[in-house]
Amino acid sequence: MALTSFSPPYVPPAELAHQLRERGYAVLAPRDTATWAGVAPGDLTAFRGDWDDLPPDDYLKDGGRYRRRRHSCFVVRGTDVRQVAHRAHWQPVHYNALHGGMQRWFAPMLAATVTSPVWLQLLRAVAAAAQAALLPAGAAEACWCVEAHQFRIDTEGGVGRPTPEGAHRDGVDLVAVFLIGREAVKGGETRIFEAASPAGQRFTLSEPGSVMLLDDARMIHETTPIQPAGEFGWRDTLVLTCRRGRFLGDDDQ
Repeated sequence: MALTSFSPPYVPPAELAHQLRERGYAVLAPRDTATWAGVAPGDLTAFRGDWDDLPPDDYLKDGGRYRRRRHSCFVVRGTDVRQVAHRAHWQPVHYNALHGGMQRWFAPMLAATVTSPVWLQLLRAVAAAAQAALLPAGAAEACWCVEAHQFRIDTEGGVGRPTPEGAHRDGVDLVAVFLIGREAVKGGETRIFEAASPAGQRFTLSEPGSVMLLDDARMIHETTPIQPAGEFGWRDTLVLTCRRGRFLGDDDQ
């Protein structure tokens, strides 16, 4: 029997910070994502061509070849955005039992993308969401260390696994998952759970430009495998993680 596909529990942009504080997550529809980020609706998909040229992820321990990605890091404080020197992505085993404990060097994002006004505005919006939802009202502007991951999961081998490590937390403060596109796939259901209770949600991001934001300390998340709905398919996402003060690894290695 086919599984029922559930629509995302979208909220208006004005309720995003409140929803994050109260529920630990919030999901915006594409038009509302653009409003929240302060960009035109079409701007959210302006970078889609980047996903057609992502290098393969050579670190997959399950032997798969279904993931391609790029990775870059930034520091955001208020409206100031600065890209930092290219660095490895690192997570402790506690957060990533499959790929934790090792430095993974991925190709950096394209210069034309990370210097564009739309990209800078997206980073400001995500950092502002972390500031508004996770810190007390009136708190000093924090320095948010943002890691950006461009992912393509494909079905060339039959099945693609967006989260091969399973349900997890990322070890940061805020996680934002933007759907860039999905083509000829089934599956890819998002599942989020409260870390301190059995309560959870499941839904499928299907509209390019929609975004899910998570309080990483409170929520565990995963995405189910994708299978081809035709000859070949893929699912493209942009994941931005925010951590206050330091990048993950600067104080954990």
